[in-house]
Amino acid sequence: MMNLLKGMFGQAGEQIDVREAARRLDAGAVMLDVREPGEYAGGHAPSARLLPLGLIRAGGSAAVDGLGLPENAAEVLLICHSGMRSRMAQGILSADTRRRYVNVSGGMSAWAAQGLPVAQK
Repeated sequence: MMNLLKGMFGQAGEQIDVREAARRLDAGAVMLDVREPGEYAGGHAPSARLLPLGLIRAGGSAAVDGLGLPENAAEVLLICHSGMRSRMAQGILSADTRRRYVNVSGGMSAWAAQGLPVAQK
């Protein structure tokens, strides 16, 4: 029962800070922003692709597959505003063994606070 709850609320899986996320992006990781389109448009990490949590809840890893990520995208960083929705997404996606899903702690709030680049659409 505890494992089920951990999976539902994203309590399992690797967590990294925004500086480490930026380093991993430079090394070839992919980033998914799980916020809503309006939030994403207001400011996101430059290379992040939008995939709202609701779509992940509805489709699981098939929603990720629909993005057409590169075949070699073994590590997917998940980010939201503060780190909670991305942790939930991580819990949902943890069954997909083709990729490693990593939560970015602190989300875009921490990303911007650290002075990392922010793009707007």
